[in-house]
Amino acid sequence: MKPSRAGSVLAHLAASVLAVLFLLPFYVIWRNAFSTQQGIVSPQWHWWPDQLDLTTLTAVLGNPRLGVVQALVNSLVVSVVQTLATVVISLMAGYALARWRTPASRLVLGLTVFTLMVPAMVTFVPTFVMVSTLGWISSYRGLIVPVVFSAFATFLFRQAFLDFPRELEESAALDGANTWTTFWRIVVPNTRGTIAAVGTITFIGAWNAFLWPLLIAQDPAMRTVQVVLSQFMTAQGVRYPEMFTGALIAVVPALIVFAFLQRWLVEGVARSGLK
Repeated sequence: MKPSRAGSVLAHLAASVLAVLFLLPFYVIWRNAFSTQQGIVSPQWHWWPDQLDLTTLTAVLGNPRLGVVQALVNSLVVSVVQTLATVVISLMAGYALARWRTPASRLVLGLTVFTLMVPAMVTFVPTFVMVSTLGWISSYRGLIVPVVFSAFATFLFRQAFLDFPRELEESAALDGANTWTTFWRIVVPNTRGTIAAVGTITFIGAWNAFLWPLLIAQDPAMRTVQVVLSQFMTAQGVRYPEMFTGALIAVVPALIVFAFLQRWLVEGVARSGLK
C-alpha cells in the first residue's frame, strides 16, 4: 500500500471515529427522548427506545404549565434579533477599526481586545443593576440589548477587512461611490463567509444562553427554552423523558441554522470572500 493511500485511509478512519463521537450525544438525546423513565434509569442499556411514539413530545408541547412553546418563541426572537444586531454593529465597528488608523482607533481596538479577557460573569452584576434601573427586567430589551455588542465578532471582522483588497474600494470611489455605498455594496457582499461564521456562532450562543436569561426573565412568560429545560430538574428528582424531549426540540433550530449556513461557510473559506 502506498504511503499516500495509507495516509488517506487513516485520515478517513480518524474522521469517521470523530464523527461517531460527535454524533453520540445526539443519539443519546434521541434515544432518551423516546424512552420511559424506567427505560432511561435502567441498569441494562438498550440501544433502541422502549417507547417509540410521540406521547412525551405531545405532552411537553401541549402542557401550557411548562410553557415550552412560548419559550421557543422567546428564544427564537432573542436569537434572531441579537444575531442581526450583532452582525450589523460588528461589521461597521470592524470596518472602521480596519480602515481608520488613528490613535483613537488604536485605543478603541485595545479596549475591545481587553474586554475579551474579562469573564462575562464578572459584568453580570453591574449590567443587571443597569437593566433593572432602566426597567427592562422580563423584557426583550433586557434580554437582547446588553449582549448585542461582541468584541470577538468585531475583532474577527477587523481581521477580515485588513485582508480585503483596497483596490476594489478605490475602484468604487473612482466610480463616484461614497464610503457608505462602498461598504454596503462592495465590501459586505464579498465578506459573506465571515458574516456566516459570525452569524452562526452568535445565533447558537444566543440560543444556548442560560445564565443571563435566567437572571432577566423573571416572568415565566419571558423565559427562554434553556431556562424552561432546567425546570425538569428539581430537588425531588429529574424528569428524564421530558428533559431529553425538550433538549431534542431545542437542538433542532440550531442544527437547521448550521445546515443552512454551512454552504456559505465553506464558500467563504474556499474563495476567501472574493468573487
